[in-house]
Amino acid sequence: MTENKDDESLISHIEALRKTLLKCLVSIAVVLPFTFVIAPKGLNYLIKILIGGNKITLNYFSPVEVFLIQIKLAVILAIVVCFPYIIRQIWNFILPALYENEKKFIKSAVFVSSFLFIFGVLFSLFIILPFIINFGLSFADENIKALFGISDLANLTLTLSLIFGLMFQTPLVVYFLIKSGVVEYNSISDKRPYVVVILLIIAAILTPPDVVSQIMLFIPTYLLFELGLLFSKGIKK
Repeated sequence: MTENKDDESLISHIEALRKTLLKCLVSIAVVLPFTFVIAPKGLNYLIKILIGGNKITLNYFSPVEVFLIQIKLAVILAIVVCFPYIIRQIWNFILPALYENEKKFIKSAVFVSSFLFIFGVLFSLFIILPFIINFGLSFADENIKALFGISDLANLTLTLSLIFGLMFQTPLVVYFLIKSGVVEYNSISDKRPYVVVILLIIAAILTPPDVVSQIMLFIPTYLLFELGLLFSKGIKK
């Protein structure tokens, strides 16, 4: 009898998860036509941010290359627009299984995580990518001309934006590990040299194979690690 109840409970949870995911996908599908309409203007605005005052002509090498980039951008914009609704649906799904103190912690963690992710993306778009482009242009001279492909630039932008958005979760991860008792404050603070090596390895794996991108990812990530330690100092006992 107990097994039947457990099976029914599992099936109900799976069904609830299916409905939650379906609502999220439907919301993206509803918004997608509108974001696809504004995708060309969004792409032009993004290019202006990245290029800045540099006189660069972007090239495409396939008839549908720009169209595919616009589709990618439209999907990303749709996800961003629907993000509050998606988070709300996920929250409603997990809410019944949480205790009151867990609800408060996760609610604040979701808000902080969203802020850090957005801040990481903006940091990548307005600071890191223009710096990388200017660094690449510094090698151009009379004999060496810079030729940028729009697809390569778009893929680099999406990749680095996602990476920086995720790596900017570092202070939240550090705070959560210490607060939950997985690691102690003194233990992780005394192992800073190991943390530096680990972050350098992660930066080398995630970024394109150039030292500039790796350093530009490592520096803010380490500073955010220190910020996480600072916020966790009060709960070290």
